[in-house]
Amino acid sequence: MDTSSAANTDRPPSSSVKTSFLKTCFNGINALSGVGLLSIPYALSQGGWLSLIVFLTIAVICFYTGLLLQRCMDSSPLVDTYLDIGAYAFGRRGRVIVAAFMYLELYLVAIDFLILEGDNLHKLFPAAGFQVGALRVGGKQAFVLAATLAVLPTTWFSSLNVLAYVAAGGALASLVLVAAVLWVGMFDGVGFRERGRLVHWASMPSAMSLYSFCFSGHAVFPMIYTGMKDRKRFPMVLSVCFTLSTLSYGFMGVIGYLIYGDTLQSQVTLNLPSASVAAKVAIYTTLVNPLTKYALVVTPIAEAAEGALGVSKSAPLRALVRTGLVVGTAVVALAVPFFADVVGLTGALLSCTATMLLPCLCYLKVRSKIGGATGMGLETAACLAIVAVGATIVGLGTYSSVQQIVRRL
Repeated sequence: MDTSSAANTDRPPSSSVKTSFLKTCFNGINALSGVGLLSIPYALSQGGWLSLIVFLTIAVICFYTGLLLQRCMDSSPLVDTYLDIGAYAFGRRGRVIVAAFMYLELYLVAIDFLILEGDNLHKLFPAAGFQVGALRVGGKQAFVLAATLAVLPTTWFSSLNVLAYVAAGGALASLVLVAAVLWVGMFDGVGFRERGRLVHWASMPSAMSLYSFCFSGHAVFPMIYTGMKDRKRFPMVLSVCFTLSTLSYGFMGVIGYLIYGDTLQSQVTLNLPSASVAAKVAIYTTLVNPLTKYALVVTPIAEAAEGALGVSKSAPLRALVRTGLVVGTAVVALAVPFFADVVGLTGALLSCTATMLLPCLCYLKVRSKIGGATGMGLETAACLAIVAVGATIVGLGTYSSVQQIVRRL
């Protein structure tokens, strides 16, 4: 793909279709809060109670780097996308690097959504399947295909105003999911009996990777920012989104760990008792979440592909490109069985790079180009510290995730 044309696919929409503060918040929360709710209890069980400090640190870092992206975009009227930021900072090489990490991250997240759907539907209906001629498709594979058909129409919308209504459903689904798991612990005879461990150093890299995945919304932040009616309120949008997402993630992690302790599976819904009504509500809600977020994740990839192919002005061809992307994620989801390991690898190698390393490096370069502060000031020291933390997570987390995948294979 010619990434030089990809940046032209995400220009600010006209004022008539720009989003309000509330709709922007819905889109932002939808980008941050979702699949991570299921894996956060498992992440906490991997790192222990002290890993909550790591969790909060990553949340603060990602909030700050989101602001850095805004500053980069405000530095030039020609900068509207994450790819533009990379190009403005480091030229064509920067554009290519940002594109590689951003689009691969989003693509793997979309794949994670379909794997999640297959896992949870299979838990609800283990004997379900269908027949195509002489071929019998059953179990998880059948549900991955069903989920693919369900999300496909949502990808045909390109307006953030339309996606905001879908995102509102996602935000509500996240609240219902947390409430359902809490109900299981309080009223279904399970209780909060597990004490957990203070710290588990051996699996801390896995916890850091999963925590990083939870706050990996930076790839779509520029699209959300350029779609705002009042861009000056973007810091407030980020404050609202990160505060609510951090609270929901933290609460879900704590109650899940208190309920199941070290027996937690990669998705907390897989631990829930199948006969419980609240458990069924949680699982059904889990099924809704990816359906509401899939389009928001795939849209930047689709717009880049449409720009590269020159079909941005043709609605039928745009739908064809988006359909092809959806089919591609389904094929990979059918072949990859390990949800937690894929999420961990995505968080460590891709999400951490896109949310910590690239924003800081691009900002420092952009600031120097426009004649900003030089030398080792507080802001420079903060950016370099974030780069060091991010590089550590990338190294340790990627090594740990690859080890896990190889071990399971």
